[in-house]
Amino acid sequence: MNDSKQLSSDLREKWHAEAQLLSKTSYITFAVTSRTARQIDTKGIAACIRECIATNLKKLALDPDDCRVLLDGSLKAPAVYKNQETIIKGDSKEKIISLASVIAKVQRDHFMVALHKKHPQYDWNKNKGYGTAAHIRAIHHHGITPLHRQTFLQRILDK
Repeated sequence: MNDSKQLSSDLREKWHAEAQLLSKTSYITFAVTSRTARQIDTKGIAACIRECIATNLKKLALDPDDCRVLLDGSLKAPAVYKNQETIIKGDSKEKIISLASVIAKVQRDHFMVALHKKHPQYDWNKNKGYGTAAHIRAIHHHGITPLHRQTFLQRILDK
């Protein structure tokens, strides 16, 4: 297990399936929360990430005094979680952060594949929403959808 971006799609899928099996036995529990493009454009990515962390911790019904929260990069949990640790490059140093990264990436990739069925011209089944050259060409040719982050696209649309 390593940083999700360094694993093949097949290996990420394998680990995701394993995590789902383990969650059925209560060996692990996890929650995934997302925000819309509009929410990210309105509130900012950092605020949305903080909201998602707080929402997931609430979904997991963890006692803030009786749990340890490990976070990647510069992420922070709500202050009530006193036993939290932010780990730079945590997804390559802590297996549980790696697994969380894989789960989040696979679920987002599945979402992008589903969106591709409604908007095949953007090839979201292949680029998963990343700004590949083909995706940028599609944006210039077909325009943007409410699913695109306007603030991110300003750099692309200004060209």
